[in-house]
Amino acid sequence: MDFNQNKPIYLQIADSICEKILSGEYLPDERILSVRELGVSLGVNPNTIARVYEHLQGMEIIYNKRGIGYFVASDAPARILQMQRTEFLENELPLVARKMKLLGVPVSELEKMLS
Repeated sequence: MDFNQNKPIYLQIADSICEKILSGEYLPDERILSVRELGVSLGVNPNTIARVYEHLQGMEIIYNKRGIGYFVASDAPARILQMQRTEFLENELPLVARKMKLLGVPVSELEKMLS
């Protein structure tokens, strides 16, 4: 995994896990890699992975079965979609809309591109 220096590594790993859940690579109620396994596979300190898992648990994307491991929450795909949709609508789309206005790009041109 190539890391971007503009965003904390733990958030990049959390985003990657969310993408795997949305793509169906990780299914609801399926066990995911342990902290140690994921740390080794990514070449990242296990403490960083523990922080990732803590973050994802706080968002109710994964849950821990003590002594067994971490699992994808049954409603994780829907929860991730809603969070990412909100993030896009509140943070990314306004930037695009502002840039379109500055450049004089009509909404109709965007609609053509999307159809």
